Amino acid sequence: MADLAVQQARKGRAAGGVSRFLHNTFVRNLSAKIAAAPMIATVLVVFIGCTIWTVWYSFTNSRLLPTGDFVGFQQYERLFATARWNVSVWNLVIYGAFSLVFTMVFGFLLAVLMDQKIRFENVFRTIMLYPFALSFIVTGLVWQWIMNPTLGLQGTMRNLGWTGFSFDWLNNPRMVLFALLIAGLWQGVGFVMVLMLAGLRGIDGEIWKAARVDGIPTWRTYLSIVLPMMRGVFVTAVVLVGSGIVRLYDLVVALTDGGPGIASEVPAKYVYNYMFGAGNIAQGLAASTMMLLTVVIIIIPWAYLEFGGRGRRS
Repeated sequence: MADLAVQQARKGRAAGGVSRFLHNTFVRNLSAKIAAAPMIATVLVVFIGCTIWTVWYSFTNSRLLPTGDFVGFQQYERLFATARWNVSVWNLVIYGAFSLVFTMVFGFLLAVLMDQKIRFENVFRTIMLYPFALSFIVTGLVWQWIMNPTLGLQGTMRNLGWTGFSFDWLNNPRMVLFALLIAGLWQGVGFVMVLMLAGLRGIDGEIWKAARVDGIPTWRTYLSIVLPMMRGVFVTAVVLVGSGIVRLYDLVVALTDGGPGIASEVPAKYVYNYMFGAGNIAQGLAASTMMLLTVVIIIIPWAYLEFGGRGRRS
């Protein structure tokens, strides 16, 4: 009898636990769950569902329309055997490395200069931020004109008498990537400068007074005190700039269209061309899956260091 009573008590506690779980999952804060339902549905369908769809059809032989003919890793073998894809990946690596470093360095230095209580700060800040308000298409067209050998900077300088002046990077396969870099920096540095300036203005003025009282040089105050305190701003800027680098497409189309030849091709353009131009959906999806995998490989270690380390420290 005692054993039976114990078993009945355990069943009762188990039933109570299930009931509390169902209540907490579906009933508790019901209004908040209803409000979040559209967002949850969007995440499940648009992000997770479409990601699964993309990965699955990258293993098929789909051409104009998606088909279910599974072909294994054939699309990926073909992808990495294609010179155009390999050039695209290498271009993105070079462009991304230079763009990330120069954008962060120039953005921070400009923010430091802007933080010196200069006159007409609002005017300079607006001028620096103005290119960010333009689309990459407009930016590409503007720099296409500036770098035009006949009508742009080269033609102007030669008309002024410097006949040996040369600035035809758009026609030079070895320099065209740096032409893209200049246009990208022109548009993105101002935005990073504003983020950095907001971070600098958020630092307590007492810290600067204490550093001056202790005789710490200004440059060392920035390196040892200010930069560590702006870690969150730097992480935000790196994530925003990095996401822009991975989806680099419209600037390339407007400025070089991938040329000369395939010298300035990038992965996003490869995906678009194969999916909507060449009528090879599976090849384009295989390329987009590799882009997604690259982003995941970069984000997971960062997320572990950013949040996992914080959890262990707390």
